[in-house]
Amino acid sequence: MPPPAAIVAIEAPTRAKASNYPQPFAALVAGRVKRPLGDIFGLRNFGVNLILLRPGAASALHHVHSRQDEFIYVVEGEPTLFTDAGPLRLRPGMVAGFPANGTAHHLENRTERDCTILEIGDRTALDEGRYPDDDLAAVLGADGRWRFTRKDGTPYEA
Repeated sequence: MPPPAAIVAIEAPTRAKASNYPQPFAALVAGRVKRPLGDIFGLRNFGVNLILLRPGAASALHHVHSRQDEFIYVVEGEPTLFTDAGPLRLRPGMVAGFPANGTAHHLENRTERDCTILEIGDRTALDEGRYPDDDLAAVLGADGRWRFTRKDGTPYEA
């Protein structure tokens, strides 16, 4: 079946698995709901996600990619962006970009209202995720799946 010509983004199905992080890290992003929009259209070179952050939710662990560029656009709400430069409160219409090997980053919703963010990133194989605040490392395999270990290479229990 061919992909649709267009959809209403908020009506797209949510990601089947809430988080790829192993425990205890998956619990840290509870309250984040991802809608993988790019997958609906069969996009292979880059991903597009519509992300809902409930009050108190984080978009991800504080991280930086070795090969992947990321870009976000704030659709609704006022999430706080955390980078090496410190916290910055964003508002609708604001954008931010994160080149590979740039500053570590993540978003948190520290308000009482939902936040909606459009996230775009490439899907470069063998990308590595570094997590400066956590004992976590990740590698994106050629199959598009993340493999998580501790920083010393020890795998997390499944």
